[in-house]
Amino acid sequence: MASDRRVGSLLRTLAVSRPGGRFLELGTGTGHALAWLADGMDKNATLVSIDNDPGPMAVARHFFGKDKRISLLCEDAAHWIQRYQGEGFDLVFADAWPGKYSHLGSLLSFIRAGGLYLIDDLLEQSNWPEGHASRVAGLIRELRSRDDFVLTEIGWSTGILLASRKSN
Repeated sequence: MASDRRVGSLLRTLAVSRPGGRFLELGTGTGHALAWLADGMDKNATLVSIDNDPGPMAVARHFFGKDKRISLLCEDAAHWIQRYQGEGFDLVFADAWPGKYSHLGSLLSFIRAGGLYLIDDLLEQSNWPEGHASRVAGLIRELRSRDDFVLTEIGWSTGILLASRKSN
């Protein structure tokens, strides 16, 4: 499922707000949200985008494979999260199961102070499998319970949650 156009517009705006920023996208798909992020990135910003499906990733590579700011990784995001030990990120868009419904704590630890975590698809949709609404509710409860992030839940588009990491 490609991200909603309004989510894309928000991603572009957030990317513009972080000159030279380090961005992470989990769930590249064909690159719809990636296009919005890339459009907002300046020449010094970098983006790592990860998806485990080589078919859609090939489409993203066709359009973004030569952009030196962007690293496209075709692998399981859960395994990537478990191995990652690099620099922190200024913006993370988690549009895949890992980093949203699994490996959340690890992923959130990668976000720098003042950095942003964005997720969508939080308003019930007709294509959700049975029991998915309770997963969304559990995710939101877990995020609300954290004292290291400030959250804004937005009942707009497909349902957005934007969180920013507090400074220590």
